[in-house]
Amino acid sequence: MSTLKARRAALRARSRLPYAVTFTLVSRNSKVGPIPVSTTSRGTCPPDCGLFDICYAASGPLGGLWKGLSATKPGGTFVNGRGIVQTYTWQSFCQQVAALPPATLWRHNQAGDLPGNGNTIDPVAMRDLIEANRGRRGFTYTHKPLSAANLALIRFANHNGFTVNLSADSLADADRLAETGLPVVVVLPDTVQGNEHIATPAGRRVAVCPATYMADVNCASCQLCQRQGRKVIVGFPAHGSNRRKVSIVARGGVS
Repeated sequence: MSTLKARRAALRARSRLPYAVTFTLVSRNSKVGPIPVSTTSRGTCPPDCGLFDICYAASGPLGGLWKGLSATKPGGTFVNGRGIVQTYTWQSFCQQVAALPPATLWRHNQAGDLPGNGNTIDPVAMRDLIEANRGRRGFTYTHKPLSAANLALIRFANHNGFTVNLSADSLADADRLAETGLPVVVVLPDTVQGNEHIATPAGRRVAVCPATYMADVNCASCQLCQRQGRKVIVGFPAHGSNRRKVSIVARGGVS
C-alpha cells in the first residue's frame, strides 16, 4: 500500500471514532479575532475533499492542536505546548454554544468539518448544533459532498440562523456550488493580491478575505462569512506550508 493510501486508510479508521471538540471563548487566532471559536477532530473531514492531504490546518501551531485533539477521546485532555487542553463531547460543546449571550458572533471550526464521520453529516448532531446556536450568530465552512441528505441539512442550517459556507477548490467549482443559492467561499492561488478584481468563469464577483491582507481586520470585525444572504463569494489565498500544492488545486490542477 502506498504511503498516501495508508495515510488515508488510517484517517478513515480514526473517523469511525466519536469526534472531540475544543471550544475557546476568546480566540487568540489573529485572523479570527477575540470571538469564541471551536475546533473539531479530523475524523469529521470528508476524504473526498480536494485539500484533504494538504490542508492548511495540519501545519503550524493549529496543526499541533488539531493533531492532539484528533487523537483524544471526547471529554479527555491532551498536552499542547506548555498547556493542557480539555476536549468536549458533542453534547457538552452544544451546551456551551447555547450558553453564549444572545447575538454572539462565533466561528465553528478553525479546523475540522461539520459533525459526522467522513463524507456524511450526522443529522442528529447537526440539528443539535443548529438549535444550540439559535439566537446566536455562528458560522462555519464545509467540504462535505453535496449529497441530497447533506444539502438538505446545510440548507436547514442556513435557514435557521447558523451560516454554513460551501467551500470550493477553484473558481469553476465556486460557480457550481453557487448554483445552490447558498453562501460560498473559494481557495485562491497564493499569488492573489487583496486589491485584485476577481470573478468566476460565470462572472460572479469574488472578494478576497480582508483578514488575509489587512492587519487590522479579522472575522470579528469583518463578519462577511456570517452573512447568509450575500451574493459575493469570499476568496482565501492559499497559505500554510502546502500553499504551493493548494495553489495548483485552486488553478484547476495547472501548476
